[in-house]
Amino acid sequence: MSQTVLITGSSTGFGRDTAETLSKEGYKIYASMRDPAGRNNTHANVLKDQGINVIELDVTKAASIENAVNIIEEEEGQLDILINNAGVAAAGISEAFTDKQVQELFDVNVLGVHRTTRAVLPLMRKQKTGLIINIGSILGRVTFPFFGLYGASKFAIEALTEGLRYELSQSGIEVSLLQPSAYPTQMYGSAISPEDLERAEGYGEIGKIPAAMFDQFMEIFQSTESPNPHDVAETILNIINAPAGNRPLRTVVGSSFGAEKVNEATDPIQRQCLEGLGLGFLDTVKLD
Repeated sequence: MSQTVLITGSSTGFGRDTAETLSKEGYKIYASMRDPAGRNNTHANVLKDQGINVIELDVTKAASIENAVNIIEEEEGQLDILINNAGVAAAGISEAFTDKQVQELFDVNVLGVHRTTRAVLPLMRKQKTGLIINIGSILGRVTFPFFGLYGASKFAIEALTEGLRYELSQSGIEVSLLQPSAYPTQMYGSAISPEDLERAEGYGEIGKIPAAMFDQFMEIFQSTESPNPHDVAETILNIINAPAGNRPLRTVVGSSFGAEKVNEATDPIQRQCLEGLGLGFLDTVKLD
């Protein structure tokens, strides 16, 4: 029986490519997105034409998530893999983002991951098996100026992922984190900008740097040396195909900007921390 996969944020970018890639490999895909019958109708139809199930799911609404998971359980009787991909980007002077903007950013990037994970865990725990893959960022390990708020949301995903990995290890459920670098996806085109322009203008020349950085990224993305976003889908497939119990906690995809070194440096410290708490056994997944 093929494994059933739920992917959030599948209308474009990493999510859509991952849905198409895994479907071709024989996985039963539920590609989720907001409003597939309305504003995302075109994206939904492209996936449906490939035999991929499209399901409505808004990661900011618990009822929407629970409804989608219930439909999958009714139709398939199982949910083997969750890929928490839905996310939004933000770039600019941190002070110039309003409270509401920051709340909305964290509502998608952090609370959305928690909501969706919480919705699938009862089924996975009943199955005594499952795999959760969270899409983080190298900016959850290293910090770019003017991407501090986005990075903060991804730093949060680092802790959330690692905590879940330990807590679920004795349930037979694995949790893994992808840390992609910058790639040419729709997320950059729809990145949130600060709304408080007066605050941003108060930074003078420094305030002009975010736009210059963004232009530089766009120039790279349009060049022959642009990184290939398909790297992410291929890496996700490799993680899924890895032996159960041996899937990596963290995987950098693309230019790491030192994120790999941070991973390597903190790994032994974290292991010592677990041992010091007398909880070293939680670092090993218990398989039936």
